[in-house]
Amino acid sequence: MTVICADELGPVIPRTFPPAPAWSPNGRRIKAELDYSRRPEKTWVYGGLRPADGQALTMTASSRHSVFYQRFLQLLEDANPTGQIWIVTDNLSSHNSLSTRTPGCPSRA
Repeated sequence: MTVICADELGPVIPRTFPPAPAWSPNGRRIKAELDYSRRPEKTWVYGGLRPADGQALTMTASSRHSVFYQRFLQLLEDANPTGQIWIVTDNLSSHNSLSTRTPGCPSRA
């Protein structure tokens, strides 16, 4: 039996960062402007950790819904081809959707 802890992180916005802003003349650190929003270019990162040996698997997706979560589960299955797999996750709706819980569902193909 293989236990995998799985969850998603996001939204993260792919971008480049300007160089560190350095210090002001009065000796205080100048803070970089925070750029956070839920714009179309956001990316979700799915991750799975196998605690027994510390191996991790990640996948990026343009959205956080059942279809992408099921693709991520398929990647986990492909990476662990033998024995049972137990996924430990939270109760997000995409984790509990009928199509995620139904083996052989067309959306999981």
